Amino acid sequence: MAAIFTPGLKVQDHTILQKDRRLPMRGEVAVKVGDTVRSDQVIARTELPGKVYPVNVANQLGVDPGQLMPYMLKKVGDRVEEGEIIARTPGFFGFFKAESKAIVTGTIESISIVTGQVIYQAMPVPVEVDAYINGTVVEVHEGEGCVVQAAATLVQGIFGLGGEVQAPLAMLATHPDQLIEESDIGPQHRGQILIGGSFVTIGALRRAVEHGVAGLVTGGFDYDEIKELLGYEVGVAITGGEKLGLSLIVTEGFGRIPMAPATFALLQKRAGRRASINGATQIRAGVIRPEVVVTYDDEAVPTEKVTPPEPKGLSIGDTVRGIRTPWFGRIGTVVSLPVEPVVLETESKARVMEVEFRDGADGQPERAMLPRSNVETIEREPASAPTAGVGR
Repeated sequence: MAAIFTPGLKVQDHTILQKDRRLPMRGEVAVKVGDTVRSDQVIARTELPGKVYPVNVANQLGVDPGQLMPYMLKKVGDRVEEGEIIARTPGFFGFFKAESKAIVTGTIESISIVTGQVIYQAMPVPVEVDAYINGTVVEVHEGEGCVVQAAATLVQGIFGLGGEVQAPLAMLATHPDQLIEESDIGPQHRGQILIGGSFVTIGALRRAVEHGVAGLVTGGFDYDEIKELLGYEVGVAITGGEKLGLSLIVTEGFGRIPMAPATFALLQKRAGRRASINGATQIRAGVIRPEVVVTYDDEAVPTEKVTPPEPKGLSIGDTVRGIRTPWFGRIGTVVSLPVEPVVLETESKARVMEVEFRDGADGQPERAMLPRSNVETIEREPASAPTAGVGR
């Protein structure tokens, strides 16, 4: 029988992590294999072409396009400053002169005697890519970027907003089911990545932005408040480019859901250390999870690229989490994997698994048959890892 694969997220106390850092277009790579890099160190840079602006200069001068060239004071390739005169007619006896001024600082890309248009291109936009995590360069992509490798704690979330941030981790909540309110956040939290509990209110999030908080990690958040917060709808297919003022990572789901105790304990263990977080989320092909990364900077890491283990199929004993009601957010263990499809309450057929949930209503374990598409695996490092894995 073929291996059974389900979507999964990683919550690992210790893992060998690799980050492929690349420019959006070819440029200059500033590091080489074997270099030790800091999270905020620039590893590659390039320049994006500036925006193009067409202007009908012939119309501005009141001349025929075919007669434009004698009146041009600048030629193709010349650098111009915004407001600089680039074309002028002599007028009559020194009067009634017509002029055209550059509308942007940049260069003149073309002058057309057919349309009378002058094409400006704004100055190139410099782009730099940093290492994102502390680590060692194990591979260089010529003209594009590099791969940074490090030993790290990795916690992946369900949903996020905002891009990459590097700052110290700080515990805001004292227990995983704590509600974070506006009054919990103050100026002392500026420049920190705060670890919350079960839920953060929109007022608290706004207060965090106001006080310059770098990031916030929480068990749950109200999806309906995202539009109120940003002023527009956000599709859950891909996020990360929002101008939120901080990066938000939701570890469990939408609503008031306590952060998984082991996840909370793991983040609490690494509090005070500098972390790298990214709220980018993509749920289609090429899944991207929002994440919290804290590197082990005092640990020697191989200078050669470590080959990640092959994904293993789902098996009995694995830890999973329900991602559909009525089991949403609950953690359990796979106890059986029936081979034959089962007819569900909806009268459709699906392959299922039997899961034992340890948090039953009366405190006793509770078993249920769930479609395999209604769970995700909680991936942990192998038992041979230098530091014991942390489950959820």
